[in-house]
Amino acid sequence: MDFPKLNLPPVALRTRTGDRGRALVWDVLRGRYVTLTAEEWVRQHFVHYLLETCGYPAGLLANEMAVEVGGVRRRCDTVLFAREAARPRLIVEYKAPQVPITQEVFNQIQSYNSVLKVDYLIVSNGLQHYCCRMDYVAQQVTFLRGIPRFEELM
Repeated sequence: MDFPKLNLPPVALRTRTGDRGRALVWDVLRGRYVTLTAEEWVRQHFVHYLLETCGYPAGLLANEMAVEVGGVRRRCDTVLFAREAARPRLIVEYKAPQVPITQEVFNQIQSYNSVLKVDYLIVSNGLQHYCCRMDYVAQQVTFLRGIPRFEELM
């Protein structure tokens, strides 16, 4: 399976072929091989970017975290937790590179945030990345110029 070059640093991902001939990739956060889809390609590159470039601790990140939204069980792609009280601080929503980042994608991540109430939201398709800071007191959303380093969040 060929995937496009992403707007992220290159990563040497561990891949293999599964029992049914499916391509699998090692997920460093889940500690197991998962099916390698176009969206998973983006997730793995972005997670490595957060870990290696932005200094996010692996122990505070979780992939595919379950959250109930309006009585429906959903999954946040990646969540960063604060050190204190294990409170969610940031949600990342990934899309495949060919999927444009639209208002619908922001609505999806906001639905997760209606439950988690995090401070930062990130949306990426591997080519475009958007990060915004939530200000619940002023009821404002501020788009940032880039992805903050871990120290900037805490």
